[in-house]
Amino acid sequence: MARVVKAVETLEVGADEGDVRVDRWLRRRFPQLSQGVIEKLVRTGQVRVDGARVKANDRLIGGQLVRIPPLPEPPERAPEAGLSAKDEAFVKSLVIHRDGDVIALNKPSGLAVQGGAKTGRHLDSLLDGLKFEREERPKLVHRLDKDTSGVLLLARHPRAAAFLTKSFRSRETQKVYWAVVLGCPRPSMGEIRGWLKKAGGAKESDHELIRTAAHGEEGALFAITDYAMISEAFPRLAWLALKPVTGRTHQLRFHMAGLGNAILGDGKYTCALERPGELSRQLHLHARAVETPHPNGSLLRVIAPLPSHMEETFAALGFEKGDAKNPFAVFGG
Repeated sequence: MARVVKAVETLEVGADEGDVRVDRWLRRRFPQLSQGVIEKLVRTGQVRVDGARVKANDRLIGGQLVRIPPLPEPPERAPEAGLSAKDEAFVKSLVIHRDGDVIALNKPSGLAVQGGAKTGRHLDSLLDGLKFEREERPKLVHRLDKDTSGVLLLARHPRAAAFLTKSFRSRETQKVYWAVVLGCPRPSMGEIRGWLKKAGGAKESDHELIRTAAHGEEGALFAITDYAMISEAFPRLAWLALKPVTGRTHQLRFHMAGLGNAILGDGKYTCALERPGELSRQLHLHARAVETPHPNGSLLRVIAPLPSHMEETFAALGFEKGDAKNPFAVFGG
């Protein structure tokens, strides 16, 4: 339940919630706050950590003290308000793995992970439908673009959230995406690397474009993507496996467009080749598999079935999914 803060408070970061971004920690503690409100509170110095100004993407560790300013009251809603039976059934239909610590979803294309100024319905607003036998709702530990489908992991309690967040940050978590791209990259396997940054403009990350940046430029981040071609419908289209070594916003889409092989259906980052035939206009980028250390000490691997529009494209082009039963094998995993 959202909590009202009418005067300045100081909260301690728990030992089981450390190594998490400032904005995500605030969202967990105060779910009534939008991302835009959080960024404004941080940018204006109203939220501080151990007395110092921070950025929204700075990391917290257990024991740090966070200054919380007076916060806006949560919007009023009727006590009985909650998810509709239809929404609860929908979000539960996305579950492809569940245990005591982790839930994995197959997120559909077109569903935003979190809300924004122009985003009403989003996954974060549906998480109450995934409590199952628990009192608390699961927590997001990473994101996918609105138009990208595939595996999305949720933590079922703070300790699991801290563990998974650390695994993503330390790159112990491995992800493989499948994409259909325009043209056939040469060489057919390689690595893309370089500096990039947000180009400015819209605040919502799903709408803000990325551009090439210079080393040392303010806000520049280094990005690395491994790619491997699995099959081709020469010369117009190819099926690729993409492995993001780093996890930057729009990284895969930007890197493939920069290589001259934009992802089919990507209206934000395009190359010179035209969209072929009657294939779907939806983005053909799917988070096919995630492999990560599990909080219980085991190794978790989750594979998400393709969305219908990519299934149709694979069938039209003659791509056989059996050619890549193990999504990690193409990279030696």
